Amino acid sequence: MGNTFKTAFLLTALTLLLMFIGRVFGGQNGMLLALILAAVLNFVSYFFSDKLALAMYRAKPVTREELPRAYQIVERLIQKIGLPMPTIYVIPTESPNAFATGRNPSHASVAVTQGILNLLNDEELEGVLAHELGHVRNRDILISSIAATIAGAITYFADIARWGMIFGGYERDNDNRGGGIGALFMLILAPIAAFLIQLAVSRSREYQADETGAHFTGNPYALASALAKLDAYSKRLPLQATPSTAHLFIVQPFLGGFGGLFMTHPPIAKRIERLTGRPAEFTMQ
Repeated sequence: MGNTFKTAFLLTALTLLLMFIGRVFGGQNGMLLALILAAVLNFVSYFFSDKLALAMYRAKPVTREELPRAYQIVERLIQKIGLPMPTIYVIPTESPNAFATGRNPSHASVAVTQGILNLLNDEELEGVLAHELGHVRNRDILISSIAATIAGAITYFADIARWGMIFGGYERDNDNRGGGIGALFMLILAPIAAFLIQLAVSRSREYQADETGAHFTGNPYALASALAKLDAYSKRLPLQATPSTAHLFIVQPFLGGFGGLFMTHPPIAKRIERLTGRPAEFTMQ
């Protein structure tokens, strides 16, 4: 019920924000157009946010014959957890990472990078896949996918406002009251709104998915070892991610410049400590 409320809240927030933007830049007609646009975006967010995230990283679905190692692990886990079989995707990058997405357990997908398959042993990979299935079981995949779409939309409109200022937003202030001020307001509001959306869904959900995954594998040390490896190797070979989708991944991807605002993952050392009950530096020795 909590995630259902969050989903409704985010979709409502997107609608109101777009209507506000429409009112600032286009009066009553602008607000009506924004309402129509919000309805379309809400529909896309609910039904296609997972497909958009997967397409963004060129994830390709794989069959059991193509990736028997991952399929065997997932099939073993879903019997323990009591979930339908998700679609498994591989992202063609050597940077090690993974994420789960979808609107419910019956429409779930788990994506792993080629790099994570090469880096982890079977027990560590099982820990990571159990973590991702933990997101599915905890039903937070929809809220995180919608947050990605909404945050992407907000930052997109911030770009529109920025270009509006560059190409004459201020000159029209006399004709369109507050146009330049509205654009400036959007430049401030958009990153804050996107940050708050992701902050609301990221920190606790990672801890919960860690706990769920460790519970069903019965091996928290394997997931702890995987997190330590992912943290080290992803720093050497960072995954280039968009700020609006960074919260989907099991470890924080690389976000340069302004993306620093979107660093919403808990520290890996704290996650390891919560999994094992020991400080990370002692656990991994």
